[in-house]
Amino acid sequence: MTRLPRITGKEMLRALNRAGFAVKRIEGSHHFMSHVEDPTRWATVPVHAGETLSPKVVNAILKSARLSVAELTELL
Repeated sequence: MTRLPRITGKEMLRALNRAGFAVKRIEGSHHFMSHVEDPTRWATVPVHAGETLSPKVVNAILKSARLSVAELTELL
């Protein structure tokens, strides 16, 4: 199993953007993203200035976006 990368919310947004996701709306510090071709793939990314996302949050984002840790690592 590949280790989860320690990344910030901004880095996660960039990686999801490269994977074909687009921001649908922003509420406060949370960015709601949906895949352009498959709207059933979505993610909610908290973007707090310079804070690293916890492993639990990264796993939840990957699960809802249907991405693997290896795919995320490639996108970074």
